[in-house]
Amino acid sequence: MSAQPTVFLPCLGAAAFAVSLALPVGVMAQSDPETITLTGTVRDFYERTANPPGNLRAHPDFEQVPDHGYGLYCGNINLSLDGQGKPVFNGNGFRVVQQATDSQGRPICWALVDESLGDTPEVRGADDSGGIKNWRSFKRWFRDRPRWNISKPLSLTFERQSDGSYVFDDTMDPEYQSLGGFFPIEHELFGNPGGWPDRNFHFTFELQTEFTHDAQGANTFEFIGDDDVWVFIDGQLVIDLGGVHGAQSQFVDLNRLGLVDGETYSLHFFFAERHRTQSNFRIVTNLQLGCPDPPPMTAAFD
Repeated sequence: MSAQPTVFLPCLGAAAFAVSLALPVGVMAQSDPETITLTGTVRDFYERTANPPGNLRAHPDFEQVPDHGYGLYCGNINLSLDGQGKPVFNGNGFRVVQQATDSQGRPICWALVDESLGDTPEVRGADDSGGIKNWRSFKRWFRDRPRWNISKPLSLTFERQSDGSYVFDDTMDPEYQSLGGFFPIEHELFGNPGGWPDRNFHFTFELQTEFTHDAQGANTFEFIGDDDVWVFIDGQLVIDLGGVHGAQSQFVDLNRLGLVDGETYSLHFFFAERHRTQSNFRIVTNLQLGCPDPPPMTAAFD
């Protein structure tokens, strides 16, 4: 097969996401590009113990240990997005002792458990907000705020695999391999804090996209990494990996969500790196995702 060019799908004023065609395993369309590059928004923060210059503020949720220690915490985010397409903190979370799984043993979101399909519910521990102070502090994670964060576009390149899926993996991407992890703003924005390890750990990443549901396709999405990750499809929560933790994974099979064949749905992805130990980021999807029209722009730093 002859080499094919990279496809760029920029979303100015909005975030975008990884694309792949919903094909049966092992089947690839001849027109599929070898790589697809899409653009989202990364926001940099000062950790809670920092002493920022000028009128900048240190964010209380970054380098904050949850009350019950590092680990996976779910349930702190509402099951649906707000009117601005952002996640909403509710503080009703719990520590996860053991994740919920589907009939094949794959970890799934607690909110999607259906025992009639062979799912096994999660095992819960103590109630805990997962190291998030309150709804005000959380609102600053995915919104531009001049005293709290600074933002820029961030592009990721997804590689086509032999099964027709597209993958972004920091261990496979040459740029991130050289950095030793998912560090997209090294020495940028607020810059590295110094000390050890001298990496720019404290940031969030937001992506928005849409897809047309193909009921005959392999409609799957999986994330593996740390720290917090939330994924919403049609405004509803389908992946919940909150808290400050090492690499965790969740998988969602969209064919069980009751989506209508041929209808177009939104997909929103929210990520936060809050702790300076390591930064891991891997996405695998078989969805045919694309870039929606940018939402109306509001004043920067409203």
